[in-house]
Amino acid sequence: MKLEEYVELSDEKSKKFNNYMNLVLDWNEKINLTAIKEEDEFVLKHFIDSLTVKDFITDRSSVIDVGTGAGFPGIPLKIYNNSLKITLLDSLNKRVKFLDEVIKDLDLKDIKAVHGRAEDISRMKEHREKYDVSISRAVAQLNVLVEYLLPFVKVGGKCICMKGPNAEEEVKNAKNAIKILGGEVESVNKFVLPGTDMERNIIVIKKIKNTNNKYPRKAGTPTKEPL
Repeated sequence: MKLEEYVELSDEKSKKFNNYMNLVLDWNEKINLTAIKEEDEFVLKHFIDSLTVKDFITDRSSVIDVGTGAGFPGIPLKIYNNSLKITLLDSLNKRVKFLDEVIKDLDLKDIKAVHGRAEDISRMKEHREKYDVSISRAVAQLNVLVEYLLPFVKVGGKCICMKGPNAEEEVKNAKNAIKILGGEVESVNKFVLPGTDMERNIIVIKKIKNTNNKYPRKAGTPTKEPL
């Protein structure tokens, strides 16, 4: 599957996507970044999947990608839409070093990688309620995930949760957490990845009021005791 069949790309952007894939696969020999090594599958499950959210993010938005791993969806979004200002957050320093290498190699501007846990970083003044969008792909159950994401988002901004099937049940279980943290569900968008029967859901949650300063709770607590 060619990425260009799904989105319109300049030659320069196509080259950057290709170089990025090669960097992931090269570094994958040293640190575990992906189980997907076959090119068509990589394009589908990493690039196309990452870009399914492109129309939910307006130009020039500030975006934090929480638990970014090898840089998905943040780096594909940046390559596709250069106007975005992106922060990639990951708790593993080895992965952050890899992300720094990608940013340098692909000559990407207005994008940085930050090492730390969401529960700690979102308490810092420079990150607390500073972003138009916080986003995450398959990091945790929604009732846990919103405690990681919503504290980063300014009022009027949104968090975008990229999920597989069963999103409606997750939304139902997370209603209380979303309300406590100052959000409300704006939309749940269901679709299948092109040429497959793989169901995906994009859950968009709007930030309607400030998050109480007691959230997020200390590292590990949201997982053990979801709101």
